[in-house]
Amino acid sequence: MKKLQLLWLFLIAFIFLETTKVTAQEVGLQLYSLRNQFKEDIPGTLKLIQDWGITVLEGGDSYGMPEEKFKELLAKNKLNVVSVGAGFEDLANSPQEVVKKAKSYGASYVMCAWIPHDGNNFDIVDTQKAVAVFNKAGKLLRENGIQLAYHAHGFEFRPYKDGTLFDYMAQNAKYFDFEMDVYWVHHGGEDPLKLLRKYPSKFILLHLKDMEKGTKKDNTGHADVETNVVLGTGEVDIAGVVAEAKKLGIKYMFIEDECSRVVKQVPESLKYLESLK
Repeated sequence: MKKLQLLWLFLIAFIFLETTKVTAQEVGLQLYSLRNQFKEDIPGTLKLIQDWGITVLEGGDSYGMPEEKFKELLAKNKLNVVSVGAGFEDLANSPQEVVKKAKSYGASYVMCAWIPHDGNNFDIVDTQKAVAVFNKAGKLLRENGIQLAYHAHGFEFRPYKDGTLFDYMAQNAKYFDFEMDVYWVHHGGEDPLKLLRKYPSKFILLHLKDMEKGTKKDNTGHADVETNVVLGTGEVDIAGVVAEAKKLGIKYMFIEDECSRVVKQVPESLKYLESLK
């Protein structure tokens, strides 16, 4: 009888651990969302984030404040920067400095949000150059315990052979992964949920950002920031993406809201995400 009870306890514990592993997920904030608020009041803006109940951040900029002082304020507000941004040129020319910065924040991820290119003329040559830079820098970062993620902005979804330029990137990404910004994937003509399912092991971070219904879409990587709306009220399938991300074990999902209503909208977006649990 005792053996049977122990077996049941073991089974229950196993199911609990497996469920926790699959659904363990944290909602954070991309600090760029509050760039305008930081211009006015850095301590107050960080306190606001704490008041929202957010503890994890994607950042790397100290918004004009000495970096060490900024880090002190982060610690005071119990805010952890788990991902830092890095420019393409920094990854290409001084990746060791990128490693140093990530480590100084205690970050596990580095994200790059843009590939320089001439106007709207992003092509396979630009793509191949980027893949080479990301693989080289990504190898160095990985050796230092940091994961590199490229954040696509939509121009990567232009046609190439039987797929897109993004397909080429994903298929040749040896030492880097991707951060999916669901707004930009949708804006570029792709379905975020389908893309997650197509490349289930390639996306390690998410930007949650919804799009105002009826927004004009293209693959330029540019759009009016005022088309950012409260999560769950726009035309992006936020619920579907979040559910799939949980299945895939993607740990961090950062709300990024670039519009002028961000202070009002973030709490509403958090409430929506809570309703999905």
